[in-house]
Amino acid sequence: MLDIKFVRENPDLVKENIKKKFQDAKLPLVDEVIELDQKNRTAQQEADELRASRNKLSKEIGMLMGQGKKEEAQKIKEQVTANSDRLAELEKTNAELKEKIQEIMYSIPQMLDPTVPIGKDDSENVEIQKYGEPVVPDFEIPYHTEIMESFDGIDLDAARRVAGNGFYYLMGDIARLHSAVLAYARDFMIDRGFTYVIPPYMIHGNVVQGVMSFPEMDAMMYKIEGEDLYLIGTSEHSMIGRFIDQQIPEEKLPQTLTSYSPCFRKEKGAHGIEERGVYRIHQFEKQEMIVVCKPEESKMWYEKLWQNTVDLFRSLDVPVRTLECCSGDLADLKCKSCDVEAWSPRQKKYFEVGSCSNLGDAQARRLRIRIKGENGNYLAHTLNNTVVAPPRMLIAFLENNLRADGTVAIPEVLQPYMGGKKELVPNKK
Repeated sequence: MLDIKFVRENPDLVKENIKKKFQDAKLPLVDEVIELDQKNRTAQQEADELRASRNKLSKEIGMLMGQGKKEEAQKIKEQVTANSDRLAELEKTNAELKEKIQEIMYSIPQMLDPTVPIGKDDSENVEIQKYGEPVVPDFEIPYHTEIMESFDGIDLDAARRVAGNGFYYLMGDIARLHSAVLAYARDFMIDRGFTYVIPPYMIHGNVVQGVMSFPEMDAMMYKIEGEDLYLIGTSEHSMIGRFIDQQIPEEKLPQTLTSYSPCFRKEKGAHGIEERGVYRIHQFEKQEMIVVCKPEESKMWYEKLWQNTVDLFRSLDVPVRTLECCSGDLADLKCKSCDVEAWSPRQKKYFEVGSCSNLGDAQARRLRIRIKGENGNYLAHTLNNTVVAPPRMLIAFLENNLRADGTVAIPEVLQPYMGGKKELVPNKK
């Protein structure tokens, strides 16, 4: 969310930013919110003058009463009453205007970083760099669920009977591999100086509103019926929410955190829930990284965060590439974002396995997260990035480590988390 003062003083810049995001329908909101802001400030000024006048007149009434001038005092009392009625009207007007202003401000997108490429959607994202050599083996790579089934590692039919499409049972070595990847990712991030956190898996509505835009919320979040609680779609939601209404001393920054959680997503309006696979699902687990820092440090942390994901995937022998997200592919709260994509030997292309985002002060402004500095308080910057998100990550892992005989090689770094196993051997030939 932008500062209303910035919008007021830079309407053309804000409109140009909206155009870069191909959201021209929002252009009238800029003039509308500036007009509402002017009305609000005018009403606020009159209200402040009435409050000052009330204090002054109250003293006069006391003086007149002390002098026995009751009639004169009564006239001033009548004026105070009229002023109080007007003040009540103005306070009501201010409250209504502030609510309208906030609603509009929530819809106006964050200012893009100047380096963000301009494009309408994800088809115009820009490849930055490839890491590792993408290989297509000389044998056929089965669909990922077929690989899992060869280890008796997945049961989608039972999951459909129990919960419907978009759910799964993982079993045996595949379930163990799933947990091993998460445990390895946890320790990988701890070794890089991040503090491990297990957060709440439900959050209040005001936190949801603070961490994401309404279109994202509508497409993703599951609400608990009858309660002001939502299931998180990523631990970023509750991790950033942890700092709501907090003033963080400068010396305690940056806050570098890595969190585990299950994630729940409706995937409304996405590409549909697959019948066979576990690529796009309603429930999954994820290791996330979060940074709360000073504004001048957020660009540096952004580079560090996506590099962590690249390094982790390369340590598991999975080729990846980074893509710079274009303006039209950025959610409204993001200043800059890039995707990490893993190589799929079966599809002979890359697919998304993580996303790194710098949100500037957007979440901090909504949640009132401030830094306590020597020269006053100011808004923090927040960033987030995926470490790993099984089972999607398992697709990349299994395809890239599958051998011709159906066994799956386990990289050395992961072997301690798999009881020393160096390979997975299928149960079915």
